[in-house]
Amino acid sequence: MVNKTEWNRMIAGKLYNPYKIGDYSFEIVHAAQKKFNESEYWNDKSAFEELKKCFKVAPEDMVLTPSVYFDHGDRISFGKHFYANIDLTILDENDVTFGDNVFIGPHVSIYTAGHPIDVNVRNLDLEYAKPVTIGNNVWIGGNDVINPGVTIGDDVVVASGSVVTKDIPSHVVAGGNPCRIIR
Repeated sequence: MVNKTEWNRMIAGKLYNPYKIGDYSFEIVHAAQKKFNESEYWNDKSAFEELKKCFKVAPEDMVLTPSVYFDHGDRISFGKHFYANIDLTILDENDVTFGDNVFIGPHVSIYTAGHPIDVNVRNLDLEYAKPVTIGNNVWIGGNDVINPGVTIGDDVVVASGSVVTKDIPSHVVAGGNPCRIIR
């Protein structure tokens, strides 16, 4: 049974205790992604079709290349014509929303969960979760990290190896650590 108080705090981006939520979507998506990651994806799409049922929105023409990792799945909305190369990791304690025509390079990590800087608060087993939104026509380069609360606009390229800590406006090329507008 889900603890609604902790759940509401999590979705609102407030401090919450993840051990007290009682959310079983974790178990469901992990079983499906294990099957998918061990499948012969290019020869048999059945494990992928089962994994897609775990997501909030999963269009017919999306492609995920094994291996993948999601904490819950049911908070992820994929846009049309989505493609992710190997080793996509999404810690989806809060919503992750992708627009249409999004392409993700290999080894990309998207985090909605974060932890307090104050050690005394952190040691109380508290964390926060903020949504991540990625617009239409976006290319995320390999080995990128997108942090909690970030919004990436439309028609954006994020260079490989970037760490995105702040919002990126539409129609730019961005890169670096921390990620900034290049042009």
